[in-house]
Amino acid sequence: MLVALQTPYVDSRAADLSLTLGGPELPALAVRDLDLPGRPRLRLRLLGASHQVVAGALTETVACLPGRRPHLPDSLHDVAAGYRFTATVLRPAGDGLRGRVAALRAELAGDPYALVGVFPGDEDAVTALAVAPDPPDGAVAWRTWHAYPQTNELVLTETVVEEL
Repeated sequence: MLVALQTPYVDSRAADLSLTLGGPELPALAVRDLDLPGRPRLRLRLLGASHQVVAGALTETVACLPGRRPHLPDSLHDVAAGYRFTATVLRPAGDGLRGRVAALRAELAGDPYALVGVFPGDEDAVTALAVAPDPPDGAVAWRTWHAYPQTNELVLTETVVEEL
């Protein structure tokens, strides 16, 4: 689902982001609830400061949060919780960011397991979330993309949670 957002985004570059697990649901610009067979309801949430995913009792927030020092780890693996997270920052050459974002919008616009928000002022200012509908062994998995055209950055994250 592609959504034209009506508010400017708060985070302005990859270095502004941090990962937070737990905490309350923050005010959202757009929300998509997904019911996958045999799994808890997933709630994809676009924030002015990036994204939140609520999966059962787990809340993952990747955003620029006031009062929180930015820190987005390359990876986090909590074996006890069955939680795996990875993040990568790309800086495509030339018009590479524009091409990647256009392809992402086209690919996810009609995806029943995705939510894509386009911020006003630049069609390449996008935050997107997509849930893998059939992850193996009862896991829940999602990917996100955060595009910052003003700094030519694309942040990719991938999360897998075992047995929610």
